[in-house]
Amino acid sequence: MTAPRNTDTGNDAHDDSQRDATSRDAQRDATRGDSQGDATRGDASSRTRRFTAREFALVAVVVCGLCVSAGLARWLELRQPLAAAQLARTSDELYLKPEQARRLSLGFNAMAADWYWMRTLQYVGRKITSHKGAIQIDDLSALNLKILAPLLENATTLDPQFLAAYEYGAIVLPAVDVEAAVKLVKKGINANPRAWRLHYYLGYIYWQQNRFQEASEAYAAAARVPGAPAWLSAMSAQMATKGGSRETARAIYENMYRQTDDEQMKKLSLSRLLQLQSLDEMDALRALLATHRARTSGRCPQTWREVAPQLRATRFQLDPSAAPLDPSGVPYVIKQDNCDVELGERSEIIRKY
Repeated sequence: MTAPRNTDTGNDAHDDSQRDATSRDAQRDATRGDSQGDATRGDASSRTRRFTAREFALVAVVVCGLCVSAGLARWLELRQPLAAAQLARTSDELYLKPEQARRLSLGFNAMAADWYWMRTLQYVGRKITSHKGAIQIDDLSALNLKILAPLLENATTLDPQFLAAYEYGAIVLPAVDVEAAVKLVKKGINANPRAWRLHYYLGYIYWQQNRFQEASEAYAAAARVPGAPAWLSAMSAQMATKGGSRETARAIYENMYRQTDDEQMKKLSLSRLLQLQSLDEMDALRALLATHRARTSGRCPQTWREVAPQLRATRFQLDPSAAPLDPSGVPYVIKQDNCDVELGERSEIIRKY
């Protein structure tokens, strides 16, 4: 009876030994697994840190490069007029095509687009500053802006949702290259189909070129965009029937003034509205002069004082000499050679229509 107990005890001990060995093996495997997992996680974390550091370094290089470039340009303008003039000439060269710029932006497309946008504004601003004489933002044809279109093309290729660049091009570019302006805005419409303002600006370009049917179609397309204002449908109809009228022009600039938040666009639309007011006033003054000539056997008045009673019966604001004032507060002038009316030399009203 004793032997069997001793044998069972030995078997139990053997089983316990096997269980202990198995447990130790499992612990070692678990320990190795944890170590390997820690190593793997450590490698991943290290790679993440290296990747983040690489990104940060690249951003830092790009930002520093932009800052150095801007600072150098400013230093040249302040310290070396001759070098600045050379810089202005060099700025007429565009070294990269849009797709090349996109590839070289290393994924930082929005930042690169901003750089091209800033360069566009500096390029135009430098040309305006160096130009002698008054100039209007929607007629910069005298400035020879030969790389304006490529600059805007690059900015919008890098960032197709850059609405400000499209809208700026719609106002400034037509006087430089009208077909490039149409192409730019159509590109914006394709990339931003819900931006009704781009259809509106396309209609504006067509209207400037007396392409009234195409302008009407562009305004109709703008009206169909969800969320577009109701007046666009009326503008489309008016463009089709009275595209060349002052009434249409007034409606365009009134809506432009109300819709834009850009100060330059507000200034432009206001100056055009004042010009339209002046054109209406000069027509009224011509009618008044024609009536005077009919009563005086064709004699043109030498001064406005001769027709002061008739002027006072109108809504014109008069100066002390009874001369009617234009919207900028400068007296209109009587042209004696053909008894016509013109703006005074000091007038701030735009002359080119």
